[in-house]
Amino acid sequence: MILVVLAFVFWIAAWGLNGYLANGPFAKQRWVSIAVPAIFGITILVCWELIVRGAGVPAVILPPPTQIASTLVANLDVVWGDFVQTFVKGALSGYLIGCGAGFLLAILVDRYQFLREGLLPVGNFMAALPIVGTAPILVMWFGFDWQSKAAVVVIMVFFPMLVNTVAGLRDTTAMQRDLMRTYGAGYFQTLFKLRLPAAMPFIFNGLKITTTLALIGAIVAEFFGSPTRGMGFRISTSVGQLALDMVWAEIVAAAIAGSLFYGAVTFLEQRVTFWHPSQRAKQ
Repeated sequence: MILVVLAFVFWIAAWGLNGYLANGPFAKQRWVSIAVPAIFGITILVCWELIVRGAGVPAVILPPPTQIASTLVANLDVVWGDFVQTFVKGALSGYLIGCGAGFLLAILVDRYQFLREGLLPVGNFMAALPIVGTAPILVMWFGFDWQSKAAVVVIMVFFPMLVNTVAGLRDTTAMQRDLMRTYGAGYFQTLFKLRLPAAMPFIFNGLKITTTLALIGAIVAEFFGSPTRGMGFRISTSVGQLALDMVWAEIVAAAIAGSLFYGAVTFLEQRVTFWHPSQRAKQ
């Protein structure tokens, strides 16, 4: 019980420190934007550890963070193999294929009116299909290895990328398009010099949304068939063995991979769309 009280005291102290940093004299400094979320994350982990141990929560219900960390370190080779199978082979390959295809098709959809009227409603319908329904079918079509997981990811990321890119290509004003015509610019000159640059914030919005969808799709698809490796396979089998520490170790590895992937796309966005007001406000 003492540990639970200590967790409460620690939470109050960390809350006060974060409030002081976020609203105090150092609020405008860059290091504060890093310190505040770091303190918040550490607070959650410390309180989690203290409450679980103080309340005597069984490890099969919720293991403490230290046990999860030790399991992750002890099984690092297994987790790495699962990461390569799920993220590198399944999620990343499907992400590149799906987003690339969605981007190219968006240019065609924007160019031809009949495609826009006929394909986008179908795309909205396909995007609403539940992954638990499509994943078993694709596993039967493409086999139990990473190719079927990549196919699931392609379906999940294709239509969000398509819709965001089409919206971005249509974001230019009539005055901007008239000015390009006044300069004698053709369709492709207008596309590459005006419309694609203006669509970049929308395109990167689609790319950021699909980073999480890709990893989720690859993991869930492994529940319906996989070789004896992969994050989804390991989570499914570990749950059956009541090895919740291994389940959480895989979840932590997936969260780190997803966060780094999202951060990489965000970093690229800042370099490409530095001219956009949303990026200039962060500088």
